[in-house]
Amino acid sequence: MSAESAFEWQRPPAEGFTADDLDQIPDLPSHAELIDGSLILVSPQKIFHTLMLDLLTQSLRSQAPRSKYLVRRDMSVVLNDKQRPEPDVIVVRADAEHDMSGTWYPAEAVILAIEVVSPESLIRDRHRKPQLYAEAGIPYFWRVENKDGKPVVYAYALDPAIGEYTPLTIFRERVQLPDPFPLDIDLTEIERM
Repeated sequence: MSAESAFEWQRPPAEGFTADDLDQIPDLPSHAELIDGSLILVSPQKIFHTLMLDLLTQSLRSQAPRSKYLVRRDMSVVLNDKQRPEPDVIVVRADAEHDMSGTWYPAEAVILAIEVVSPESLIRDRHRKPQLYAEAGIPYFWRVENKDGKPVVYAYALDPAIGEYTPLTIFRERVQLPDPFPLDIDLTEIERM
């Protein structure tokens, strides 16, 4: 493969990329997302981001009823032909996992999408991604932000009547929610990781 063809993805098609393209593009950087038909390349993550992902993934896995739900990290979700974001953490229905070689989940399998905000993803994580997740019918969305080295979790639930997320509450030290399954996550654990 020539150097020119190896980076062909840098020249998008006139109609934009599709969700299927992500699995076909050679040498695409890891964690590339598709938003509105455009490739989004993420910057290196900070320690807070990594620790928060570890904390959330471990906590959700230990509390999710395994017969009903699976917790996955860094997996993309196909929302439609032009939208294939990669939430930081997702909770999916257990029956949605059929093939260990899969690279994505369909939106209808996702129960909860979580985004841990980075400086470069702030606008996408606060505005565009919640809009896309709501339009796709994902029932719950959490946005996690770093406030002076401490996590703040903004929890939302989908209001099906209007197709938008409505705020549930804001958590600073402990996430306690009854849905999508009973949850109790000590956010202060990040200080001991």
